[in-house]
Amino acid sequence: MIDLRPKKLDWYIFKKFMTTFFIAMILIIVIVIIFDISEKIDKFVANEAPLRAIIFDYYVNFVPYFMNMFSPLFVFITVIFFTSKMAADSEIIAILSGGVSYHRMLVPYMASAVIIAILSLSLNLFVIPRANKERLIFENQYVKNRNEYNRDIHYQIDTGKFVYVESFTNWNNTAYRFTLEDIQDNKLHSKITAETAQWDTTFNGWVLNDYFIRTYIDGMEDQVVTGSKLDTVINLTVSDFYRNKKTVETLQYDELNDLIATQKMRGDANVMYAEIEKQNRFSLPFSAFILTIMGVSLSSRKRRGGMGWNIAIGLALSFSYILFMKFSEMFVYTGALSPGVALWLPNLLFAIIAAVLYKLAPK
Repeated sequence: MIDLRPKKLDWYIFKKFMTTFFIAMILIIVIVIIFDISEKIDKFVANEAPLRAIIFDYYVNFVPYFMNMFSPLFVFITVIFFTSKMAADSEIIAILSGGVSYHRMLVPYMASAVIIAILSLSLNLFVIPRANKERLIFENQYVKNRNEYNRDIHYQIDTGKFVYVESFTNWNNTAYRFTLEDIQDNKLHSKITAETAQWDTTFNGWVLNDYFIRTYIDGMEDQVVTGSKLDTVINLTVSDFYRNKKTVETLQYDELNDLIATQKMRGDANVMYAEIEKQNRFSLPFSAFILTIMGVSLSSRKRRGGMGWNIAIGLALSFSYILFMKFSEMFVYTGALSPGVALWLPNLLFAIIAAVLYKLAPK
C-alpha cells in the first residue's frame, strides 16, 4: 500500500511544479499581450478606446481566458521542463534509489494536477464567463466591424410558431424579409410577413413595417390585413440574433443549459456552439491529469541528448493534443459526432497514450 502522507520530497516536487507552471504562464502572457497590443493598436487609436478600458475591460479580462485556453500546453511543458532537469541532475535516480517507488513519486505531480484542474474548472464556471462578457463588449465597440449581417435565420419560437428572417443587421437591429407562421394541427393557420422588423427598446418588441397578415379559414375566403406599421411582442428578442460561438462563452453554466434547451426547441443550428462550450468547460480541466502523466513518463529518464529531446517531444505532443481538441469540434459542425463524444475524444485517445507511456516508464 502506498503511503500518501506528505513528505519533504513531495513538497519539493510540488513547489517545482507550481512555481515553474505560474512563471512560464506569466512570461507567455506578457509576450502575448505585447503582440496583441502591436496588432490592435491602430484600431484602439482609430476608435478612440480609453486607456482605462483597454487595461481593465480588455486585458484584465483577456488574461483568465488565455490562461485557461492554453493551460494544457503550460502543464505539459512545465512537467517536461523541470522533470527533465531533475533527470539530467540525477535527482530521479537518487529518488528511486532511496526506496521511493515510481508510482509514489507520481503523487505530488498528481496533487499539483488536481489543483490546476480545480483552478481551470473554477475559471470556466465562474470567472471566464463574466470576463468574456466585458471583453467582448470592448471588442465589439473598439475592435470589430459593427456592420455585420446574419442570413437565412430559422427559429421555432413556440409550439407551432416559426420565424424566418432573410437577413439581420447588427448596426440598426433590423430583420429584413420577416416571416412568422402559425401552424396548428399540421395546417398553416396564419402567416405574417413584413419587409422589415425593427427592435424597439421602449416596449421590448418588434415594429413590423409594410406588413401583410393572412389568416387561413377552412371553407371560407382567407382573411387579409395589411398596414404600414405594427407593434408586436413575440418570444424572440434581439439578443437571440447575437447568439454565436463567442457569445455563448459569456454565459454562466445555468444560462448555458437554458440556452441549449431553448435553441433545441427552436431548431436553431447555433445550438452546437453552446453544446461545444458546455463540454469544453469540463473536458479541458481533465486534460491536466493526462498531460501530467504523459510528461512525467516521457521526461523522467535521463537521456544522452539532455533536455532537448524531451522538450521537443513534449512540444510536439502538447501541440498535437491542442490541435486535436480544436479539430474534434469539426466533427460537431459536420454532424458526424455529438458534442459529448467529439470533445471528450482527444482526452480518451491521449489517456490511452498516457497509460501506455506510464506502463513503460519504470522499465
